[in-house]
Amino acid sequence: METLSKLVLRRPDDWHLHLRDGEMLKRVLPATARQFARAIVMPNLRPPVTSVDAAIAYRQRIASALPEGMVFTPLMTAYLTDTISPDELERGHKEGVFTAAKLYPANATTNSAAGVSDLSCITAVLERMQAIDMPLLIHGEVTDADVDIFDREAVFIERHLIPLRRQFPELRVVFEHITTSEAVQYVADGDHRYLAATITPHHLHINRNAMFMGGLRSDFYCLPVVKREQHRQALRKAATSGKNCFFLGTDSAPHPRSGKETSCGCAGIYNAPVALESYATVFEQEGALERLEAFASLHGPSFYGLEVNSGTIILERRCQQVSPSSGGDGIAPSDELVPFHAGEELAWTVAS
Repeated sequence: METLSKLVLRRPDDWHLHLRDGEMLKRVLPATARQFARAIVMPNLRPPVTSVDAAIAYRQRIASALPEGMVFTPLMTAYLTDTISPDELERGHKEGVFTAAKLYPANATTNSAAGVSDLSCITAVLERMQAIDMPLLIHGEVTDADVDIFDREAVFIERHLIPLRRQFPELRVVFEHITTSEAVQYVADGDHRYLAATITPHHLHINRNAMFMGGLRSDFYCLPVVKREQHRQALRKAATSGKNCFFLGTDSAPHPRSGKETSCGCAGIYNAPVALESYATVFEQEGALERLEAFASLHGPSFYGLEVNSGTIILERRCQQVSPSSGGDGIAPSDELVPFHAGEELAWTVAS
């Protein structure tokens, strides 16, 4: 079989992204904008984005941080709390500010302390979201101390996601950054008009052994944590299956080296610099390169009811050595970012 020398794809979107704020935003935004036309931007700032005005202000800061000559559209989200107003969500959605709303179970991940303590607290919010067709994005983990961290996603499905979707059957739900075979099966068996899932590049490449290979590898610590090999294989089959319920969401989550290499390291993997190349590697390994465009560029817009992008992007079969760190002029070593695949060689490169 002839080896492809390049891939031409409809320009893709990232349906799950952390851009942070301030100087970090300025540092990481170009890595995403060079590949993706749009991205669903997570609202877990400090303080979180819980109002229309806060989302507008954040969107403007993103626009101001975008380097000249780059074109990128941030799709803003609202951070759900126990007390958020349904009217505020509806106003933001109708005015084109909020594309979706994000459900973080309280204390499930980075900057989620203000998240939802019990789904019963947001019944009115979910009713309104279903009525106005506003997507709900879910970090699907329970936070109970008695549940093993590797089981938290599967338990969330049984305890919360199944009852939620039974109560709100026409609420569009994105089960974000799924990590288990249970999640794959649940989404695959669902009504794909109302249920979809994003899959990250790191959950396709590594299993939980990676966190302990040769010592404690904090660069591979993320939430939800990577799982056993059987789950990684299930995710790879799902991503490359061609099913429209699975699409690209990097969950790129930058933390400085000082935040990762500490006694209580931060959860998150910064994969934006080589995200598309990372996905292409998996699709090629699975013999499914012809399905990459649908996963990266078509399924997400279809679920969100948006037009696909008009431009294209080219992946060239040209080896690149991934930098072991992302610094810059005046950046102290403690503030460096360690990208996913650091020190590795990837066979694909996004054409400049």
